Amino acid sequence: MLAVKTNKPFNPSEEIQNQIRGVMDQYPEGKSKSALLPVLHIVQNENAGWLSVEAMDKVAELMNLRPIEVYEVATFYSMYNLKPVGKFLLEVCHTGPCAIMKGEWLIDYLKRKLKISIGETTSDGLFTLKTVECLGACGYAPMMQIGEYYYEHLNSEEKVDKLLEDFRMKGFNRN
Repeated sequence: MLAVKTNKPFNPSEEIQNQIRGVMDQYPEGKSKSALLPVLHIVQNENAGWLSVEAMDKVAELMNLRPIEVYEVATFYSMYNLKPVGKFLLEVCHTGPCAIMKGEWLIDYLKRKLKISIGETTSDGLFTLKTVECLGACGYAPMMQIGEYYYEHLNSEEKVDKLLEDFRMKGFNRN
């Protein structure tokens, strides 16, 4: 997947730049490239949950890397989003064990319920559906990750509907 170019400069705040320098300082001199994964997380969080080309270029500049070095990492890992995502990113595991335990049913149900395909965002901007490789919760399938949390045993429409409604209420309550 290619990253989206917005033609808008990404200018992280001084606070974010200090966080980035703090992470880089944790690595020995000459080894600061090892900080790339956590730095990309910081920038993604600052950029509404995704990494634009401009944001990745800024990371390269701040870390004294070539842009391609940042792109290689960001495009390899599914934890980085290369286009805008909804307020709630629904990451559904679709590897073998989850597929056997209704993981494909869960994906199909979410597509029908939300009226979106994989990689798309609902028209209200709340939900983006994404499939990912193993989330390490095979015994709790079908499951998905939303933010930092796992939601497991999602094997009925009622459970999924309740979860979506709970998140919908959080999304519309902007306080």
